[in-house]
Amino acid sequence: MAARFVVPVGGDAAEFLHTTLSPNAVPFTPHASDSMDPGVHFARCSSKLRSLRGDSVNLKEELNLLFDQFISENYYQTISPSINFRPEDVCILLRHACALVPQSNEHLVIKFCQLVHHLLNQLKVIVDEPTLHALVSYIVRALSVCSKWTHAEVLLALSTVLYGNGPQCQKHLHGLLGEQGLLLLYSAPSQPDLELRRVALSCMTNICLGIPGQLSVEDKYRNQCYGIFLKALQAPKPHSCDELLYSAVGTVIQGALKGLHCCLSGVKWRFGGGEEVGALLATLKRLMFQGTPGLSVEWPSVLYAAPLPQYEGPSTPKPPEPPKEAATPGKNKKKKTRGKGKKAEVNRGDEGAEEERETMVPLLPKGGGGGGGAAGGGESSTKPPTASLYPAWKRTSSDSEFSDLEGSAQCKLRLYHGRVRQSALHCLLAVVRGVDKRMLYGYWSSFIPDAPMAGPPPLTLLSIVLKDPSPKVRACALQVLSAMLDGSRQFLGVAEDTATPRPSFTPFSLSLAATVRELHRCLTLALLAETSAQTLTQVIKCLAYLVSNAPYQRLRPGLLSPLWRHLRPYVRHRDVNVRVSALTLYGAMVTAQAPLPEVQLLLRQPEGSGGGGSGAGTPQDAALSWRHRDGAEPGSPWLLELCIQLVTETRDEQSDSEAGGTGAAVASEPSPVRLEALQVLAHLVRGYFCLAQVCMSELGQVSARCLQESDPSVQLHGTKLLDELGTGIIQQNRPESTVPLPARLPMSQVVEFWTEVLRGPLNGALQSEHHPTLQTSACDALSSILPLAFTQLEDKIQMMCITVLLGLTYSENSLVKAAAVRALGVYILFPSLREDVMFVADTANTILMALEDKSPNVRAKAAWSLGNLTDTLIVNMESVGTDFQEELSDMLLLKMLQSATRASADKDRVKCNSVRALGNLLHFLRYGQLTRSVFQRPLEEAVRVLVQTVQSEATMKVRWNACYALGNAFRNPALPLDSAPWSSDAFSSLCSVVTSCKNFKVRIKSAAALSVPARRGCYGDVERFIRVWHSLATALENSEETHDFLEYRYCASLRETLLQALMHLLSLSQWEDMPALGAALAGDEGVAIRGHLLRYLRGEGGDRGTAGEGESGTESLSVLQRTEALQQTLAGLRELQVEGEAEGVRRERESGRERVVDYLEDLLKSSAELELALSASAGPSL
Repeated sequence: MAARFVVPVGGDAAEFLHTTLSPNAVPFTPHASDSMDPGVHFARCSSKLRSLRGDSVNLKEELNLLFDQFISENYYQTISPSINFRPEDVCILLRHACALVPQSNEHLVIKFCQLVHHLLNQLKVIVDEPTLHALVSYIVRALSVCSKWTHAEVLLALSTVLYGNGPQCQKHLHGLLGEQGLLLLYSAPSQPDLELRRVALSCMTNICLGIPGQLSVEDKYRNQCYGIFLKALQAPKPHSCDELLYSAVGTVIQGALKGLHCCLSGVKWRFGGGEEVGALLATLKRLMFQGTPGLSVEWPSVLYAAPLPQYEGPSTPKPPEPPKEAATPGKNKKKKTRGKGKKAEVNRGDEGAEEERETMVPLLPKGGGGGGGAAGGGESSTKPPTASLYPAWKRTSSDSEFSDLEGSAQCKLRLYHGRVRQSALHCLLAVVRGVDKRMLYGYWSSFIPDAPMAGPPPLTLLSIVLKDPSPKVRACALQVLSAMLDGSRQFLGVAEDTATPRPSFTPFSLSLAATVRELHRCLTLALLAETSAQTLTQVIKCLAYLVSNAPYQRLRPGLLSPLWRHLRPYVRHRDVNVRVSALTLYGAMVTAQAPLPEVQLLLRQPEGSGGGGSGAGTPQDAALSWRHRDGAEPGSPWLLELCIQLVTETRDEQSDSEAGGTGAAVASEPSPVRLEALQVLAHLVRGYFCLAQVCMSELGQVSARCLQESDPSVQLHGTKLLDELGTGIIQQNRPESTVPLPARLPMSQVVEFWTEVLRGPLNGALQSEHHPTLQTSACDALSSILPLAFTQLEDKIQMMCITVLLGLTYSENSLVKAAAVRALGVYILFPSLREDVMFVADTANTILMALEDKSPNVRAKAAWSLGNLTDTLIVNMESVGTDFQEELSDMLLLKMLQSATRASADKDRVKCNSVRALGNLLHFLRYGQLTRSVFQRPLEEAVRVLVQTVQSEATMKVRWNACYALGNAFRNPALPLDSAPWSSDAFSSLCSVVTSCKNFKVRIKSAAALSVPARRGCYGDVERFIRVWHSLATALENSEETHDFLEYRYCASLRETLLQALMHLLSLSQWEDMPALGAALAGDEGVAIRGHLLRYLRGEGGDRGTAGEGESGTESLSVLQRTEALQQTLAGLRELQVEGEAEGVRRERESGRERVVDYLEDLLKSSAELELALSASAGPSL
């Protein structure tokens, strides 16, 4: 007969149901429909507790019963999703309870502390400030009153209360962390109770925990906690403590690592001087290898930055191991070979259980050997060379040498050690992210090897990536390595190994190049050996960071070829994340210093050649094999075809309920894969357009298909691909393009391409008001039409483009409006549109309206477009003539001048183009307009704005443009430079900048502006003319004085511009200028500039180089042209005649002219003598 028992129904039910025990009985569920809801239970118990008073009868019994009821209930929302509570109710409850529980009753104190931890932990409540102060005060008093056996529970409650409340408990921090503070006492290394140490460290961790959007704890307390955590990690394991207990999760070492991570996360950590950083890194490096099997090294207490490397030395010699254990790896390897099959594959897939099956396999060979995968040709035949190379995590649990009980303990110990290593790597990741990267570059050699070495390889992050048995630890190591590589382009840019190596020493550039090569080698090994999909994703992402930052143009070719070949199978991997990361890596390779010859070779390589499986032969052999095959010209790049296939491949989706029916065609690949493939296509088009143009039609069809889909992300990437295609066509047809004409895309094909695109779904994307980002990208694509192709489009298509863009400038979305205004700024430069007065007027009115927009982004784009429009005015003035000037409305020009003046007071990103537009407008205005009264005040305000901008503390680009604008205005002969009141201020500002500005590019433009006026009268009286001369001469003397080394590259351009300006002033000088000019040239100033003038005449020191190319703003003259110009100046000076002058004035001026003429004649003579001497010294060639 079956047994029977009674089950109570509900919390207060007096009725019992008799239930028969049977195998067929309904399983017991703790939260069945007849049980009380946790929210109702909490409200009922909370009401009872709040009704109690300190003088209540049976208070202790009531508290004990209520605490038990609270603690026995499970309040996790995952179990009880319908639970509804207010955090303030929990805080009120706890404040009331702590006032009721007497600290003399240790049993109730313990239960109250358990209640605090239970409620706050399960309900995820961060207490408010009054509750925080009440609970912390109560707990601190309890620690001083209650017995020591209660302290662990009390500290656990304190840790829960402090969670996320570090900055709020400011008045308690001194008692907790000050001198002789409670937490310092409990966390001291001398504390024998490890549990108390652990909980005390947890309290400090929660104090340092940063909550996003809230203030952090004061630096002095954070630094104090940091020191305690580091000391706890550096302290040796107590001799009386068991290794398993010491390493278990939740003990001291884990608590210290968690606290250290909280200290370092979320803030830019500032380390003090000395060895603080090295001590932290040394500690973390030791813990990165915690419990690694077969590892026996002496760890340094401090790591030093290069050039003081630290190497792990061998520890105290141990007795030799028996020979039979040395043969064990070979035996295990043999078993593994026979057991290769389905069981191994099952072990690979179960990543969660993989940590439990970690085996005792040595991380490093004890007898030396190659480093992590290097060929071991020199090893003895009795030593199995594959023991150290075979990945440890591929070994099965059948290799264990322990009994069941021993094996269980060893498995737990290895699991705990793996978690310690994982936590240490998390801390190292926080260090890498929180510390200035330049500080860490010196420690790279401690974590990244530079080259494989004979003997045991150094212990680095790559050792963990290749050898650690835990996939989670390997993934953490890869994350740290990725963070170190991210943003290291400037540091790695020093690497170079293309030059012939010097046997005497190894330069740093060569060592860094070896580091890059070793990273490539080890990460490629990890790519081939990794079995965990999550870790494999991290391997590929790490490779992408490496490829994005390595300077392949300075390295010997061949690094990318094996990676390119081995990566191919992963594009079709079963895991979506792996496929996406593989495409990301391909995208990084085609964007790295594009175009790279090696990548061009790989792109032309057919898909079937050099397959990724065998790896036979060298990458060079595989790459060259197809090149000489029948001399055939390769077609489209295989990567491009692959990405097109990934984007467009579809499958028929058939419903289960409709047998035999065909469903709609859906994409075969998930959205992340398709989006990444579209990005790779865009990178390919940007970097290797000459290869991608073979598939121009197919790429246009891909873009059109993406625009027809319903997914906005796919549509957006389709328009970006279209934008890259248009930009590639424009770049190919620029005047400075090196692509030969036969290799360029035929213009008929370009016109056909854009005709199909503009007749297709792009028009729909432009009008999709519900997706403003798509509209913005479509506007960018519309602005990337080649101007010559636009001219050949049908009139209705041209009109459609213009109409749509003008309409989108009225959009309520600022991004769309900014993109449309920018596109109009591009269209205004088209030859077929810039001479259309109606289009210019419509575009000008639209731009002026956008200049008043509230969005800074819209105003910046409008200012840029206004600058382009005014550039067009100058081009039309020079090409069409006065007809265009007369057709353009005076009032429109006035509005443009006033709007540009107002915009010049805006932010720098608006101002830099507004001042450019002002210079163009001042150059464009005719005499009849300048003399009208309505233009007088706007003209003065415009010049005043330019003068203020030149002298302001704005960005150098703004001041550069302002100087250029003044020079542009000086080109207008109708401007009254000789008589206008603002003229003196304009010249004074340029004279001040040319001598004092720290930026040489601003000096160059100011000197060029001072040399623009074509008439002597424009410079005003003699005083202003001589002031300009002295400023230019002083600037020439100081042309090499700068505190910024980067400015030296502009020295030659600055000197040439200054010398041309001085020669221009001499050519314009008149009779009245001679006394002052003669005195200047005969004095110290003439001596100081004579050498510069001599070198200028002989063409020495005037090589601008690549840095100064195009920076001078003046046309560089040949030596012959310079000499002829000086001779013409001399002739003009000799012909100067004086009429109606007093005798004294005439003698003074004649004397000055003689000095000037003598100076210039001597200059010509010295130049000729030097030229003759150089010719004679060269002599006839033998």
